[in-house]
Amino acid sequence: QLTELLQWYAATFKDPMMLQPPEWFKAFIYCEALLQLPFFPVAVYAFLKGGCKWIRTPAIIYSTHVATTLFAILAHILFHDFSKSKHLGPQTQRERLVLLSIYLPYLLIPLLILFTMLYNPYYNHVEKRKRK
Repeated sequence: QLTELLQWYAATFKDPMMLQPPEWFKAFIYCEALLQLPFFPVAVYAFLKGGCKWIRTPAIIYSTHVATTLFAILAHILFHDFSKSKHLGPQTQRERLVLLSIYLPYLLIPLLILFTMLYNPYYNHVEKRKRK
């Protein structure tokens, strides 16, 4: 049933990267499995518990990594010639924008995390040490 769901998604939204991912996309998937997924329970713990300022550095690393990968994916969606793909890809600008809108939240959420970690006074507070 999951294979059928994947086939439906790829056909409906014209996303050939899900059926035949380029090598660079496979590398992003491995990074997600090995680096990003282990971060999720740690982040959930830190944000639900509250008061965990130590999450700042891991959250900055996570969000910049995800944002960087998403810029490459979004550029691929916007500019790649999908006419040579084995599976049907977006052909019109509208189809590209629809596919882009599916991936865009995966960029926006890490950017929100990044800006929160960088600019929220709670996470950005630097302790001043007394000089002896």
